[in-house]
Amino acid sequence: VAAQKCRKRKLNAILNLEEDVCNLQTQKESLKKEHSQCSKSINQIKQKLNSLYHDIFSRLRDDQGRPVNPCQYVIHCSSNGSVFIIPKHLAKSEQKQDNRKEEKQK
Repeated sequence: VAAQKCRKRKLNAILNLEEDVCNLQTQKESLKKEHSQCSKSINQIKQKLNSLYHDIFSRLRDDQGRPVNPCQYVIHCSSNGSVFIIPKHLAKSEQKQDNRKEEKQK
């Protein structure tokens, strides 16, 4: 009788584990689909942002009326909502400072 109960507990444990595996596989597939959808959304947003970026730079002019070179300048958005066009070398140094501030806060 004891051996029979032991075998029954073992069988129940195996069945529960098989059910858990099945549930985890279903969850994995669901997460894969969600990841795929998120990746597609991110790519669409990147394309729209890139298009917007090029559109903005195609309309920008410097003080002499010449087009602003997107290779030399970047669009910078400040925390208060202001938008600036700044030289890339300044943006990189500012980005480093922001990264240092974030590290200190952690």
